Amino acid sequence: MPGLEGPLDYSKEPPRHPCLQINAKEPFNAEPPRSLLVSSYVTPVDLFYKRNHGPIPIVEDLERYCFSISGLIKNPKKLFMKDIWMLPKYNVTATLQCAGNRRTAMSKTRKVKGVGWDVSALGNAVWGGAKLADVLELVGIPNLTSTTQSGGKHVEFVSVDKCKEENGGPYKASIPLSQATNPDADVLLAYEMNGETLNRDHGYPLRVVVPGIIGARSVKWIDSINIIAEECQGFFMQKDYKMFPPSVDWDNINWASRRPQMDFPVQSVICSLEDVNAIKPGKVKISGYAVSGGGRGIERVDVSIDGGKTWMEASRYQKTGVPYVADGIKSDKWAWVLFEVTVDVMQSTEIVAKAVDIASNVQPEKVEDIWNLRGILNTSWHRVQVRVGHSNM
Repeated sequence: MPGLEGPLDYSKEPPRHPCLQINAKEPFNAEPPRSLLVSSYVTPVDLFYKRNHGPIPIVEDLERYCFSISGLIKNPKKLFMKDIWMLPKYNVTATLQCAGNRRTAMSKTRKVKGVGWDVSALGNAVWGGAKLADVLELVGIPNLTSTTQSGGKHVEFVSVDKCKEENGGPYKASIPLSQATNPDADVLLAYEMNGETLNRDHGYPLRVVVPGIIGARSVKWIDSINIIAEECQGFFMQKDYKMFPPSVDWDNINWASRRPQMDFPVQSVICSLEDVNAIKPGKVKISGYAVSGGGRGIERVDVSIDGGKTWMEASRYQKTGVPYVADGIKSDKWAWVLFEVTVDVMQSTEIVAKAVDIASNVQPEKVEDIWNLRGILNTSWHRVQVRVGHSNM
């Protein structure tokens, strides 16, 4: 697209915060230390995980930048940033989470393929922009449309981002038209993050934010939007980010047998402790995050200090001074919930966290039961080890 370029090499990458743990340098994939991740409800932009598939696109001329909306519609259009800025602006607080979050722990069971993420491949931000439902109205698609007159049922987002998985072509993904045209789904074409203009790592000048589903569908650096009859046929929809049972390996995989992963299961992680900790006996604060897909609130976070034999309930919160109610009108339904509980730990043990969402979904106990060859959706009980010592502390 005019004004926006996808570089062929990594010579013009943006600066990044030095505290980030780099999981892959080119393309750049990194996450913050877990203790910093939950230091605030809204994740600072610098600490928000970076998930990339190629060199970061460069905006050469914002006034010239535009994107097309075409496909199975009567009135295709090219839209400029000024057209998006003229639409009503919405702020949506939403957590984006990479489907590969906690992949490293899953790989300890059996080898998996993908970037080795720890527990911080997610972040919670206030996204500002136009609702996709309003943008689609500009090309004659009314709200709450599931099929266009020409047979369009899906909305495909195509990036300027070039990646090797697409043989040098652009990153792309799609969502159902019924979701895209539903104002209550809060799908955004976002140009702000935490009240500031998007930075290059996070999709400047314009990205999609699809709350409640895996981050792979929130396409950055929008080049075009296509209304199509079938879901996107790109690599990341058809040959990746699908959930297979533990019995499937690379010799017997049939990609067409599974639907592209969209929703995210319930998840919780302890962030105040590392995987293995040396501590003094006494009081220990256990804190972390919990989140579920589809806008489902967190009904409960349970913590065990004896490896899962007995449990206690942690306190949950989002915004300071506002009581968190899982389906309350003042709660951010697309956002994570932070939890904490203070316990007495007098001997070496395993501390465990598990969350329950408002649909009574609960995290599976064992990672082995949900192991899959791509290492996605590791939502098993989160476990950390503490070694209690009495000297050299």
